[in-house]
Amino acid sequence: EVQLVESGGGSVQAGESLRLACTASGLTLDEMGWYRQTSGNECELISVFHAGKMPAYPNSAMRGRVTVSQDTNARNTVYLQISDLKPEDTGVYYCAADHRSRWLVRTPCLGEFDYWGRGTQVTVSS
Repeated sequence: EVQLVESGGGSVQAGESLRLACTASGLTLDEMGWYRQTSGNECELISVFHAGKMPAYPNSAMRGRVTVSQDTNARNTVYLQISDLKPEDTGVYYCAADHRSRWLVRTPCLGEFDYWGRGTQVTVSS
């Protein structure tokens, strides 16, 4: 059974950083996406990691503040480093994996793709 598990969320002050992790069991994470849901909206794409290629950061609100990377010792773990956190970054952060390489900028959370984690909460206070 394939599972994705996010970790690393928490409550921080504005300006601080967090490193989120997505750990998979049952598959390697050579391609995956990070999404977030804020204020009950649809999930919005933050980054796409693809091993051997440059990552993509399509979210203009977060570009320049996020970095995605794969664990050098464990191909089943991908990190999302978020710096200079802002109150509007508050939400649930999800990782997803899919065989189609078709990452939607906005999509209903927990739908569309082959696999989703259950999310990790990030709360940023001013």
